[in-house]
Amino acid sequence: MTTAPRRYPVLIALVLAALFMVVPFLIVAVNAVKSPAEYSANGPLGLPEGLYLDGIKDFWERVDFGRKLVNSTLISGSVAVLAVVLSVLNAYAIGIGRIRGRTWVLAFFVLANVLPQEALVYPVYYLSKQVGLYDTRLSVIIVFTVIQAAFGTYLLSSVLGQFPREVIEAARIDGANKWQVLWRIVVPVSRPTLGVLLVFFFIWTWNEFLLPLVMLISNDNQTVSVALGVLQGQRLMDATMTNAAALLGVLPALVFFLVFQRTLTRGIAVGAVK
Repeated sequence: MTTAPRRYPVLIALVLAALFMVVPFLIVAVNAVKSPAEYSANGPLGLPEGLYLDGIKDFWERVDFGRKLVNSTLISGSVAVLAVVLSVLNAYAIGIGRIRGRTWVLAFFVLANVLPQEALVYPVYYLSKQVGLYDTRLSVIIVFTVIQAAFGTYLLSSVLGQFPREVIEAARIDGANKWQVLWRIVVPVSRPTLGVLLVFFFIWTWNEFLLPLVMLISNDNQTVSVALGVLQGQRLMDATMTNAAALLGVLPALVFFLVFQRTLTRGIAVGAVK
């Protein structure tokens, strides 16, 4: 009973933090279904008198949002899956295989994590031009797979470095080779952590703007974030359409997060217990 009052400040802080994050999203959602006249008359905090969907419809048609949504989903999903696979392979060699120069290899991945993307723009642009991948979704998938896998490798290496050696030795005594140890023992045990990385990689890639802006110049290959930025820069939208664009831009990532919320929570909980 004495510990209950101590939890109230923490609970209040969490509620305030939740409101701080949810209220802006609700304001955007409300303004997205207002007419321009209602927005001008009542301001951004007024409630709509009806459901006005022309702003959402006009924005969808103007930027061909369906195609942009497919591009972002394809790129983000491919990067998430490929980066997790590459991270597992790298971390297995570093954390369990104990390759030579392990410390220097990990230092290289840390350096890749702190390197700003602005420093990568010209080298990536030049190389993609040389190999004929410029303005293709494949070029962005390759670049972001490497970038995200650098972080995944660094994280998983520390996790797999603490993997019970007795379990691996028992599997090898039973005749399992390195690939069988990886896919039948290491990956199933590490599944919660891999699920967390999958969710993070998808959302991080979805929100990327600079490299897709440079690498995807044609309208058919652009992502959602690039389409939003380009259209905003052209000053072709009123306040209602701007809110509709923001709502459509964040809604797919939010849905993905909610669908995999249990995976994310389970992974974080397992990591905390470990």
